[in-house]
Amino acid sequence: MTQLSPNFWQEKFETQQTGWDRGQASPQLMRWLADDVFNPRNGQRIAVPGCGKGWEVAALSEAGFEVTGLDYTPAAVAEAQKRLREAGLQAQVIQADVLTYEPAQPFDAVYEQTCLCALTPDAWIAYSQQLARWIRSGGRLYVMFMQVSRPGSQQELVEGPPFHCDINAMHALFDQRQWRWPKGPLTQVPHKNGLFELACVLERI
Repeated sequence: MTQLSPNFWQEKFETQQTGWDRGQASPQLMRWLADDVFNPRNGQRIAVPGCGKGWEVAALSEAGFEVTGLDYTPAAVAEAQKRLREAGLQAQVIQADVLTYEPAQPFDAVYEQTCLCALTPDAWIAYSQQLARWIRSGGRLYVMFMQVSRPGSQQELVEGPPFHCDINAMHALFDQRQWRWPKGPLTQVPHKNGLFELACVLERI
């Protein structure tokens, strides 16, 4: 399966075909911030891969974190940077391929919301290995696993994006040799497009 090119995503932004965008930061991120799940005592440096228009970058910056937003697409980077300027917030937003990007030092955390489900599944192993390299031991991965329910064949399930992040596949992808999973059921977060996400906080071992 061929990776979707920057031009594919650039066209989505230029033609406003961004149905995944809520027009605000994810309600789950805001709950995590309100409940002190994100806590500066656990580390300040946070990456947001596939940051899109930068809603979550702005929310984390406003909460006092040192944020690095990454996106494949020039239009997304420009919109995120504009949002930060207009809000008077500071964060780094750079155009980068998450499959090759290397931070100068490990992050304390990564907030993963729309990047995994936008990558074709044949890139998931490489991406999960990147996340393991990016996050320091004891750091956290705040992740939203997109759940896509489509009728018909298995082929229809993977034609995305967004691609379905089956929870059993996610347990295999983020395995217990590198990640500590929480106990109990994951929180379902509805999306305006009719889909929903499963919210999870993983600890890097």
